[in-house]
Amino acid sequence: MKNSFNPDHSKLYTFASRSIFASHDAYSPRVFKLVATAPIPKLQKQLIMGLQRSNVTIIHPDLGIGGAERLIIDVALALQNRGHRVTIYTSHRDKAHCFDEARDGTLDVRVRGNTLFPAHVCGRLHILMAALRQLHLTVSLLSELGTRGTPGTSTTTTGDEEDGDDIFIVDQLPACVPFLKSFGRPRQSRRQRILFYCHFPDQLLARRDEGGSLLRLAKVLYRFPFDWFEGWAMSASDRVVANSRFSRGVVRDVFGSDKLGDVEVVYPCVDMDSALSVPEKSDEDPLWGGKKILLSINRFERKKDMALAIRAYNGLGAEKRKGTRLVIAGGYDNRVHENVHYHQELDELATSLGLKTATSKTVVSALSIPDNIDVLFLLSVPTAFKDTLLAQSKLLLYTPINEHFGIVPVEAMRVGLPVLASNTGGPLETIVEGETGWLRDAHADEEWTAVMDKALYGLSREDLQCMALAGKNRAQKEFSLTAMGDRLEEEISTMLKAERRAFNGWQQVFAILALVGAVLAVMTAILLRAI
Repeated sequence: MKNSFNPDHSKLYTFASRSIFASHDAYSPRVFKLVATAPIPKLQKQLIMGLQRSNVTIIHPDLGIGGAERLIIDVALALQNRGHRVTIYTSHRDKAHCFDEARDGTLDVRVRGNTLFPAHVCGRLHILMAALRQLHLTVSLLSELGTRGTPGTSTTTTGDEEDGDDIFIVDQLPACVPFLKSFGRPRQSRRQRILFYCHFPDQLLARRDEGGSLLRLAKVLYRFPFDWFEGWAMSASDRVVANSRFSRGVVRDVFGSDKLGDVEVVYPCVDMDSALSVPEKSDEDPLWGGKKILLSINRFERKKDMALAIRAYNGLGAEKRKGTRLVIAGGYDNRVHENVHYHQELDELATSLGLKTATSKTVVSALSIPDNIDVLFLLSVPTAFKDTLLAQSKLLLYTPINEHFGIVPVEAMRVGLPVLASNTGGPLETIVEGETGWLRDAHADEEWTAVMDKALYGLSREDLQCMALAGKNRAQKEFSLTAMGDRLEEEISTMLKAERRAFNGWQQVFAILALVGAVLAVMTAILLRAI
């Protein structure tokens, strides 16, 4: 059926021609074909802010529950909502331990590269195994891309992916980037680009100071090739972005601007639309009989320093702790030894201070704990219950030092909850002192105790309402899904307009040698499994 005339359609064609013919690909036959033959709804969906609909492939190592994982989910949602075709590839996705969108069909998530190599060997060699798993994933990915659209194959799709450029978005681990650059060829007349989203240099996260002198030396020698490889692999990407100005500065210091080019910032986001479904603070159905809740949300890792929250809470004294509860919630995975051990350490710390503790793995058990519990540990709290906690708490305690960005404070501001955070790293960019929260020295427990006291007993209703409104406005303006989607499309558009970053000569030789090493590792893994 032919499209009926609509006056708005002429405006759309005018916008389309202005957007397309302003680009360097204005005279390509494919663009003329798009404008001349595309149905109006399809054209409207493809021309978003002048950026044509693209096929976006996101590669992430482990799609569990954490800030990096939440960011990847939001990147996928932001681009998918704008009409781009998005697929996430990962080496691990536990449907019992991941975000809802990664398991309920909202996003196309494919698990590859998880059959040959374990995540670690006796608790060691994490980076080596992660790199090998990602290379295994890349082989599967390139194979699927090569057969996409071929009749009779398992990867045949509707054909929509035949339109648009191919965009790879890689984060955390850049091992796959040189291989995508060297062996992933754009199909037909489409362009292909690789964007690397750097949360923080992995080499700065490695723990090199544990154990005796010989063990530390062994770690340095073990990490040396991976540290070099990280910078080299990242330089193969066509564009690098960071999650904060703090992280960008560190990335430039470690790798150099000449190696990576201009590193821009794309802030993580929170979904402001979901904030509309979060109940406003009220006296109806309050948690735990209306106790005043001090909330800490983080993964159970030592670098998150949740012990600070326990010590500062203890500093309030027994009298001011009456009618309050410290809730420590966050990502917890039984496979991760540190999660298990750190939870035990926190429980022992609270007990040693005379605080009564309880641990819950389900919402039902959490809601039924005794009234005399001072500190409640919630392991892998579901998103809906986390939102309820944020809506009913008095203060969010964000304890990490030099956090690369930190999405949790933004989640708190989204629902109007004041934040107390370390005066370092990402929170310096998200929290406005005295307006949306407070920034304090993480080494001064008494300063944190003083702010807790103020949030619990020292602010009027009007003060709290002003802070809540300021937090919501800031989250909407700077850290919404829409704001992140705009920035992503700006970076993708800039990347597409520029020439691909050169990657040839000795670099390709290194890539081939690395591929040979990966093949040998695969053969070794197969032999070991067969023995």
